[in-house]
Amino acid sequence: MASKSNPGGRHKAEPLPCGSMSQSLADEPCEACTSEDEPLTAEGYAEYLADLDESVWEVIDDHHLEGTYEFEDFRDALEFTYEVGELAEEEWHHPDLHLQWGEARIEMWTHKIDGLHKTDFVMAARMDRLYEDYAPE
Repeated sequence: MASKSNPGGRHKAEPLPCGSMSQSLADEPCEACTSEDEPLTAEGYAEYLADLDESVWEVIDDHHLEGTYEFEDFRDALEFTYEVGELAEEEWHHPDLHLQWGEARIEMWTHKIDGLHKTDFVMAARMDRLYEDYAPE
């Protein structure tokens, strides 16, 4: 839910120090949650969000992550989207992918708990790592 201090209910990732993009979070395991787990609150996900690329990721309505990656052409966006798909299959954690010329937008949350889980942030950090090979100069 939106508030005056946070219009639209969006939480942006904080900037990362140069050269530290998502290294530790990306290396953590993608652990499945149980139906007894509660979705993360803003306080619960703040540390994880800070480990993501702040120019890409934001939390929408304390419910899901949304990220937009930019590319120099359609081919790079397509290849990146394919790599994200392979990662999703490997970890059995599937985001919504939206592909268009020069851009890939990703929405992700844990459906089992209808909200955010640490695994969503681990997957986002791994996508940030994949993107390092595609980022426009």
